[in-house]
Amino acid sequence: MRVLVVEDERRLAESLQWGLEADGYAVDLAYDGLTGLARGQEHAYQVIVLDIMLPKLNGYKVCEALRACGVTTPILMLTAKNGEYDEAEALDTGADDFLSKPFSYVVLKARLRALTRRGRVSAAAELTFDDLVLNPAKRTVRRAGQPITLTSKEFAVLECLLRQDGEVVAKQEILDQVWDMAYRGDPNIVEVYVSTLRRKVDAPFGRRTIATVRGIGYRLVDDE
Repeated sequence: MRVLVVEDERRLAESLQWGLEADGYAVDLAYDGLTGLARGQEHAYQVIVLDIMLPKLNGYKVCEALRACGVTTPILMLTAKNGEYDEAEALDTGADDFLSKPFSYVVLKARLRALTRRGRVSAAAELTFDDLVLNPAKRTVRRAGQPITLTSKEFAVLECLLRQDGEVVAKQEILDQVWDMAYRGDPNIVEVYVSTLRRKVDAPFGRRTIATVRGIGYRLVDDE
């Protein structure tokens, strides 16, 4: 899941990036409103965390501009203020939710999960393909009733495939969703993680669910 955090307090922004990436999110940062607006328009994010008090362009204006140009990405607005009028303005400019500083990181993650569930028609409590079951909220995977332990990145790649429900997922799309825009490594890293997933979710069960679509990417198939 790819998240944009627009926050001018660098220590807070980098702390959020560290925490969310440890939980398997891909996180891009912007430290001012104009940069946040440009990135929100250019890239497909699952959710945007947007501070109100930003240099160059405040969060209200960023949110309003994103909605005006047709960006429907769920927006969680952060503010040091806690007055009812500020909260009302956040919602009136197009935000989906708000959270006042200081906030609990546990609550922030819960709000992000709620927004992504609300923002995706295909989102469900569990994602399934045959006997493979992934629970995004509990971050668990099981097959034929047996639990499977995955790293954060492995989990994110598998979630990306499961959300397409058998449709082809391009390698670049997986990179965009699982790795942040700062990643400059070998794009073949996707192949490494797919290979690892096959060893964990297919091989022990005698299955070949993750298929390669040569020259394009990957898709889930029923091998029975």
